[in-house]
Amino acid sequence: MAEKNPAWRAEPLTWGQGPRVFEAFLEPTCPFSAKAFGKLDETLQSAGADNVTLKIWLHSQPWHLFSGVITRCALAASTLPEGKDAARKVLAGVAAHRDKFEPADHCSGPLLALSPNDIIARVEEHSGLKLAEAYALPKLDQEVKRHTKYARQNGIHVSPTFMIDGLVQSDMSSGDAVSAWVSRLSAR
Repeated sequence: MAEKNPAWRAEPLTWGQGPRVFEAFLEPTCPFSAKAFGKLDETLQSAGADNVTLKIWLHSQPWHLFSGVITRCALAASTLPEGKDAARKVLAGVAAHRDKFEPADHCSGPLLALSPNDIIARVEEHSGLKLAEAYALPKLDQEVKRHTKYARQNGIHVSPTFMIDGLVQSDMSSGDAVSAWVSRLSAR
């Protein structure tokens, strides 16, 4: 039986309130996701928060060794008083210091000696947030599963992937200019 009133709430990673829905499926340590993440604020600002609703979905991928831990950190951050803005700090901190979170070739180097607790401590260091308590919230895995389920339901397999108004944009890339994204969001 589901809890009716959990002691915590994960704030959706949603900004803007426009009728056009732009969804980005990102893996926190993926270099292409980091590139896309760095363009989202400018895209929303240029397209207009009254015209576009931006949603970030975290899409953990197993070849990024600490993906699950970092994804959970970001969602744990969304339960803090700063909510989605705390989650954004986690994503920004990881993106800016990706070399501290992703082993060489996904499988070698000194990062292999890190434990999940070490990764949480690094995320705390680079985000400026205290996350250990929120990370351990009972049933936080349900929020991780919600993000995963939504991606699977929409046929999302890799990051970054983008959707506009519920349709996957297979030709949209993290390498595109912000102006190209804004143009797509403005087209009807």
